[in-house]
Amino acid sequence: MRPQLLTWDVKGTLLRVRHSVGELYSSEAKLHGIQLEARALDKSFLAALQMQDKLFPNYGQDQGLSSQQWWIDVVKKTFCHCGVSNEQVLSPMAVNLYRQFCSAGNWQVFSDVENTLVHCRNLGISMAVISNFDRRLEKILTNCNLRQYFKFVLTSEDVGTAKPDQRIFAAALSLAQVEPKQAMHIGDDVGMDYLAARAIGMESYLICRRQEELSAAKGLVPEAHILHSLQQLCGLIN
Repeated sequence: MRPQLLTWDVKGTLLRVRHSVGELYSSEAKLHGIQLEARALDKSFLAALQMQDKLFPNYGQDQGLSSQQWWIDVVKKTFCHCGVSNEQVLSPMAVNLYRQFCSAGNWQVFSDVENTLVHCRNLGISMAVISNFDRRLEKILTNCNLRQYFKFVLTSEDVGTAKPDQRIFAAALSLAQVEPKQAMHIGDDVGMDYLAARAIGMESYLICRRQEELSAAKGLVPEAHILHSLQQLCGLIN
């Protein structure tokens, strides 16, 4: 099947972070004379992120927050959980980390991505991004030399709702002016990518590069719909 529209998830599908959040936060803290273990910061970040998302879903749009303020609050809470409470230190660290996250140095493009995107573009397939990310994603993709492949980038902040909500997929289909059966989605999450896209009538495939990802897909995704490398997609779309 050659789709008219091919949509992509980003984190875990096209890109991965080069270092853990804890490592990035620990490095920033050292610049301010604070010694914190990366492992402790990873744990604190997860707790802060889960609480923030519960209190202010989808970057707090409905509560009047900007995504920047949402993330700065997460960073501050992460450090607070590790005993850092000085606002004069917290604020610059939070702003620096928010900005640094856009840097290409913080991201690594998977080795099977660019050849696959080139192949699909050469076939004349229109491509786009659907991601539960904030609007920094445009800059991240540009800095990683990937933005050129996509007709549009649709984030949950743009739409006001996040995967697996079908409205974000519907918004992409509307922008591209295609029917669900004419579109295909590629992602690394069973529920938010594979099943959510199929629920609206799109074709979908799950990328599983690691064993733990395969384990999560077992019983939910047919083997024929699992990609161990994006290069397999080139054989499916020709």
